[in-house]
Amino acid sequence: MTDADERLLVEAAQRDPAKFGELYERHFHRVYAFVVRRVRDRDAAEDVTSEVFHKALARLSQYEWRGAPFGAWLIRIAANAVHDRGRRAGHEAIATDAPIADMAIADTTIDRDLDDVERTAEIFRLVDQLPSDQRAVIVERYIEERSIREVAARLRKSEGAVKQLQLRALQTLRARMEGTHA
Repeated sequence: MTDADERLLVEAAQRDPAKFGELYERHFHRVYAFVVRRVRDRDAAEDVTSEVFHKALARLSQYEWRGAPFGAWLIRIAANAVHDRGRRAGHEAIATDAPIADMAIADTTIDRDLDDVERTAEIFRLVDQLPSDQRAVIVERYIEERSIREVAARLRKSEGAVKQLQLRALQTLRARMEGTHA
């Protein structure tokens, strides 16, 4: 989707909030990837991601197209949501007494992270395309961080079957990643 197409989609969603679903579908993986890298807890990451899209929809009428991608606006909301969650939990993500100039450093950090977020979002998209049994193994192993033994017990499969599913899934993901970056 070109910037012009995305701008039209944003403008359409501003006129009719029902069109926001297309923006959600387009940017969900990117936002979730950004959040999960910082929150490190799947349930919390899902909560924060949901909060991001809720806030974005609520503030969509205030969004102004300034040449930056709509996704960058969502990432800014996500960064603030992660920061707020950390503050509420007693974990300062960014020191609240930091001078305003330090916010430019935070902006630069977020910009640098966008490439990593894009890569992670692409992996999430590719994992979603795996056969259900392979997808389940990858989620259990790498998102939930469970051992082969734990995954086998949860999926009611042998450890050997889980290892095979994991191997096939990783081979498929590697091939697809190489195909998208060729």
